[in-house]
Amino acid sequence: MIVNPYLNFDGNAEEAFRFYQTIFGGELFVQRMSEAPGTENLPDNEKDYAMHVSIPIGDGQHLMASDCLKSQGHELNVGNNNYISITPDSREEADRLFNGLSAGGKIEMPMEDMFWGDYFGSFEDKFGVRWMINFPGNTK
Repeated sequence: MIVNPYLNFDGNAEEAFRFYQTIFGGELFVQRMSEAPGTENLPDNEKDYAMHVSIPIGDGQHLMASDCLKSQGHELNVGNNNYISITPDSREEADRLFNGLSAGGKIEMPMEDMFWGDYFGSFEDKFGVRWMINFPGNTK
């Protein structure tokens, strides 16, 4: 099984993914709304929106997203009901991901050794996406 988190944005999906690319690396893929059939009548500002954007984040896994089209009745409701949980391969990688992705956002729980034995932290990034970084085992 492969889990590919899929996010929705309010016109800034490409901006968010250019930021995420600085953390995860990999090649950025962007397909614009204007490339889809039947989008000729979209408002000009929505034609440049991301229909699909993705970057690789692991072995066979991708972080993906699209922009909501207000002209089509799509409404973005940012909430705290979704997190992307990442389990890195090392404590150092956990810190790198946490520090990079949380830049400009709001830290909920800083990276710390937790009572259940893992090294864990959570935050909301500057785009309103919530993340959890969880490295199993609190070996330093």
